[in-house]
Amino acid sequence: MEEKQRIRHREEAVELIECYLQTNNIPPHGKLPAEREMCEMWGLNRTTLRAAIRRLTEMGRLYSLKGSGTYVAPPKLERNLQDAKSTTESVRGDGRQLKTTVLESEVILADHYISKKLQVPEETRVLFMRRLRIMDGVPYMIEANYVNLSLCPRLIDHDFTNESLYRVLSYYNVFPFSGEESIGITYATESEARQLRIEEGGSLFFLTGIARDYNNVPVEFFKSVARPDMVRFSSILRKYRTESERR
Repeated sequence: MEEKQRIRHREEAVELIECYLQTNNIPPHGKLPAEREMCEMWGLNRTTLRAAIRRLTEMGRLYSLKGSGTYVAPPKLERNLQDAKSTTESVRGDGRQLKTTVLESEVILADHYISKKLQVPEETRVLFMRRLRIMDGVPYMIEANYVNLSLCPRLIDHDFTNESLYRVLSYYNVFPFSGEESIGITYATESEARQLRIEEGGSLFFLTGIARDYNNVPVEFFKSVARPDMVRFSSILRKYRTESERR
């Protein structure tokens, strides 16, 4: 009974917040009042208010920045798991602004794990790069890329703060065409939480995969974490008819 009452109070608080957003026409990335002010406005205790904010965050309606406050979430970026688009193509193709901060960039020698992913001998020179991706002013993804430098030896000379990795690869006649990608759930480390401006231990999408060129040669191995309040992943399902169904 007590649990049902808590849920009812939370849902009432959710309705109050949604009504406030609609009545005041708060735009995407618009900031909500401070928690204390909202509690006073609606006669809520802080526990109930925070439960309502968590619920709306899970629904993709709000997002929070640590030490800053709570904001209206824009519509999520839609990523199709079946296309081979780069992050730059996906974000800018959706009419959004994308900025990139290069967190790490160095040439490394492939260990057993990376050599197996890229199908190259161990100690092959590989570009390792880790980038923070910022969409419409909000950090939403951290990408780690491992690129086979035998296909594009001068890749390290490029400034990936301003250049797209896939665009630069095209300069070397390397074109990611296909590959495989898997998606799961992980939890933000202290470093990831700080860079993405979320709470440590918060849920994140975890993506990993390999991009291949037209000859099915691995070009890139990648690992990424992304904020689930800012992106959703979809896939197109098709039923393939059997020979008997085609007759």
